[in-house]
Amino acid sequence: MERTPLRAPKRPAAAAAPVVATRERILRAASRLMQQQGYDGTGIKQISQEADATLGSVYHFFPGGKQQLAIGVIRRGSQEFIDELSTVFAAEEDPARGLVVFTRILAEGLRASDWLDGCPVTTTALGTYGRFPELQAAAAEAFARWRALVHDKLCATGFAEDDARALAHTVISTVQGAELTAQVSRADDPLNAAGAHLARLIASYR
Repeated sequence: MERTPLRAPKRPAAAAAPVVATRERILRAASRLMQQQGYDGTGIKQISQEADATLGSVYHFFPGGKQQLAIGVIRRGSQEFIDELSTVFAAEEDPARGLVVFTRILAEGLRASDWLDGCPVTTTALGTYGRFPELQAAAAEAFARWRALVHDKLCATGFAEDDARALAHTVISTVQGAELTAQVSRADDPLNAAGAHLARLIASYR
């Protein structure tokens, strides 16, 4: 009696992989384009072409269109910032030294991109001010998360609560301003100077 050949079991994880990859490609393309062109200068069609995805795929993953995509770009950029700074803080016990290292990493990244890839949170949100409250809220949430990361690192290394909170605001505002200035001037100096002066400021609170 002949046996019916056994069918290979289905593998849901493998089947789902292309879907995840497509969404990630779309987000990466949108992030890169909005960093370089801003929100208004970037179109859905261009994003789909850069991501090697159909327009239907873009709207499948982001039915809210460009605005929903921009929120995704901001949240993705926020997490990248957190991951990078967390890695530095984990390696550097002294937060002052950590910020010197972090600003140098930001400068190196900008230089490697030929000064094109700035902060996706600020470049995406600034051009939409007053028009899309959801984007402003996503950017405000990103800044709050960054401040919390700096605040927690300072508190963990012996800083008083009030000092840590005030310094966290200063750190994030300074780093963001220095990154934009470095991009515009196509020079490392603004970020390197920001790191050095923030380190001195933090050390003065010891």
